Amino acid sequence: MIRLIVVLALLATSVAAQELTYDATLTESCIATAPDTTKCIGRAAESCMEATPGGYSTLGVGACLSREAEWWDARLNVVYRQLTAQHRVGDAENTSWGLPNPAMESSLRDMHRTWIAYRDATCDWERAQWGGGTGQGPAGAKCLMRLTGEQTLLMEPRLEGRK
Repeated sequence: MIRLIVVLALLATSVAAQELTYDATLTESCIATAPDTTKCIGRAAESCMEATPGGYSTLGVGACLSREAEWWDARLNVVYRQLTAQHRVGDAENTSWGLPNPAMESSLRDMHRTWIAYRDATCDWERAQWGGGTGQGPAGAKCLMRLTGEQTLLMEPRLEGRK
């Protein structure tokens, strides 16, 4: 995982001089209107590659994919915090009513920790397919973007007042 962070940092630093053109509103508007929101994952990264000079170079692809992966990660962190708070309240209510339900907050935490291990192992495997070549950075970034987007879209509808 540390190697991935170093590679992503190098990609982001190298492309920073190219003025990365990234617009998350493309993904946000897709999520708001698409029947299958998983098709929205990668929308902003693809647009970034098209709009950024050198966007389809290894560095450009990696930087655009990394930027969207970061966007999904920030969104997932917000959803996770909100669900944790929501489940804490639900658990307290269930306890006060004497319900024998499993604790939602700890179940969420355990699921998320297991998902992180799955994500990391899956993306390590994706990078390994490149045998140490230059494609491993973009492959890892794409994997992180895809899996983090999928996890976010899985969890968001669980928030009270959503869908």
